[in-house]
Amino acid sequence: MSPTSTTSEIGGVPGLFKRFTEQAGLDWQVSLETSGGKTLGWHLAERRAVLDRLWDHVVLQEYSTLDPARPGDGAATIADAARIAEVLRTRNPKVAITLTSTWTRPDLVFLPNKPWSGTPIEKMAIDVRRVIDAAARRAKADVAPVGQAFTCAIRSGVADANPYDGIDYTRVPLWSYDHYHASSYGYYIEALVVFARVTGVDPLSLGAREAAAGDLGFSEAETVALQQSAHDAITTNGGCGR
Repeated sequence: MSPTSTTSEIGGVPGLFKRFTEQAGLDWQVSLETSGGKTLGWHLAERRAVLDRLWDHVVLQEYSTLDPARPGDGAATIADAARIAEVLRTRNPKVAITLTSTWTRPDLVFLPNKPWSGTPIEKMAIDVRRVIDAAARRAKADVAPVGQAFTCAIRSGVADANPYDGIDYTRVPLWSYDHYHASSYGYYIEALVVFARVTGVDPLSLGAREAAAGDLGFSEAETVALQQSAHDAITTNGGCGR
């Protein structure tokens, strides 16, 4: 990503990020390189030509369990983040890098015989954050505490903690039907946290009538509550989920 006058035609979290920057009076070009279910190492091996360019700011997100074969193992994540950072800094020594620390997956917590079965809802997010912190230190990067923003939303009563026992009608669902990927509410929180970490702008400054939330059908109360969860995660560096 880089500040520029060019607009990219993208959706998802990058698209939300772009909408936020426009409403905040910022001018950013935003690009997306992604492939579902892949690790940072795969992207470096298979998409190096895309990564090996002149970027001002890069946001990296690892596979949800870190290592697909050994859930929770961070060795490859730490090494691969450092390798990608080296590639990026060869092009631009001043590039800013942010690593996204992702959310707890309910399918790995509430179903039996899974890596985090029977643990508190925040445990997987904390385990992922511990590895991402180590990767960030080695890669000289920042961390966007997305998973812990989910926990902030749960602890504050904004979001439902367990989609397997039904969704409380007074609370929003953070996960989609598969209890793995995020819902629109969850991805909205992710975009807010990344926006705040990358730009330094408080998510609460977007306000109750933030345009993307309106397009997604959120109420003004839901919008502010989600912004508050992102704000809390940023200002405490994820402390509400520790």
